[in-house]
Amino acid sequence: MLQSKPQEDSYLHKGMRAKLVSTLREKGIKDEKVLAAINAVPRHFFLDTAFERIAYEDRAFQILAKQTISHPFTVAFQTELLEIKKFDKVLEIGTGSAYQSCVLAELGAQVFSIERQRELYDFVNKFFYIKKYATIKRFYGDGYIGLPSYAPFDKIIVTAGAPYVPEKLIEQLKPGGIFVIPVGDEKGQRMLRITKEIDHKIITEELGNFDFVPMLEGKNN
Repeated sequence: MLQSKPQEDSYLHKGMRAKLVSTLREKGIKDEKVLAAINAVPRHFFLDTAFERIAYEDRAFQILAKQTISHPFTVAFQTELLEIKKFDKVLEIGTGSAYQSCVLAELGAQVFSIERQRELYDFVNKFFYIKKYATIKRFYGDGYIGLPSYAPFDKIIVTAGAPYVPEKLIEQLKPGGIFVIPVGDEKGQRMLRITKEIDHKIITEELGNFDFVPMLEGKNN
């Protein structure tokens, strides 16, 4: 996974991305800016070259440390729920392959991304493509704690299945901000969109069933 040296992004790859975008549109993704970001980020760069021909199928793939790169639909769905605006300050819990980070950065967000798996965090350091986005800042740490010294955030996204909504992350969300998190257990999760209104009132919406790897506490050395 995660190619350390620049690779080709050919007309074939771009054609497969365009087909993926059409599939996502058919599945209900409506935000054209999100679709354009998916179309702009070469997903095959985030996978081993052995998977190059199937990198643009709407499926998840296992990466290092028993983590996954999510379905493109899931990435697009969570991103659409965030309603990203240029220069939004976004906290991402679970860097993983950094594919979601790059999609957010492509939309103009300033991304603060936490990864608890040391092996994966170190490996992404070698990933050539992430250097394209100076607006991505990466941290090795515990997602349940967040990044209080960088708060507040306009948007927060969690890319792992949490057993509950961490209160510390709610505290780091700016009034008027949006927090997207899948909540549940190993049998599956419900996608929640949490909005903190200007008066700090919390509004929660449930928006479908998903299946993520679990969000774990602490750091894994």
